[in-house]
Amino acid sequence: MSAAEIPSELIGQVVVLDTSAPFIYLGTLLAADHRYLILADADVHDLRESRTSRERYILESLEHGVRVNRAKVYVSRDEVVSFSALADVTLG
Repeated sequence: MSAAEIPSELIGQVVVLDTSAPFIYLGTLLAADHRYLILADADVHDLRESRTSRERYILESLEHGVRVNRAKVYVSRDEVVSFSALADVTLG
């Protein structure tokens, strides 16, 4: 995934990053380079510390807002398997 492959309309939007690790990242996409996606006002959620499923956690964040626990986080592009705007998440 190159920086050119990040849709420009996602910059400045709240996004969800699904990873190959048991983590979910939610936050405002600031920038991307060849190594990292950079999120601000981010929630880094470890699914191993919760009984909530990945899907349920994302839906709760859509409903109640992002639970910010990082001012800024750099997410390795190698770990990201998919990403989307939080606003594009649907119930069904």
